[in-house]
Amino acid sequence: MPLSSLLWVFLAFTFSASGVAQKVTQNQPDISSKVGQSVTLNCQYETSWRYYYLVWYKQLPSGQMTYLIQQYSEDSTARNGRYSVNFQKADKSISLIISFLELEDSAKYFCAFHELTVLEVIGKAVQKPRA
Repeated sequence: MPLSSLLWVFLAFTFSASGVAQKVTQNQPDISSKVGQSVTLNCQYETSWRYYYLVWYKQLPSGQMTYLIQQYSEDSTARNGRYSVNFQKADKSISLIISFLELEDSAKYFCAFHELTVLEVIGKAVQKPRA
């Protein structure tokens, strides 16, 4: 593979929680691009949950998984350095945009989904002082 090319591989998976199937699908074919350019990686999901997170990871050739960026269902579009997302809640889609590609970006990319847990909900609550 030429040094200026990058490659992505996509997987699809489903899982079930609370008896309701949640589904994340990445149907995009492998992508080749050049260093310095940008790419967009697409992900569709299905859920009946109101509050949730969508997270993008990359898997290095060594097998190590690396966190890239996360999007909370109630927040505006997330950005983390060269990584940003195009989050369309109504369409149930989230795309990862990688800007200024580097050779180290050659990897497998995974879109993952998880529910907001009770602990996270409590953590977001605002405590009012006693009167």
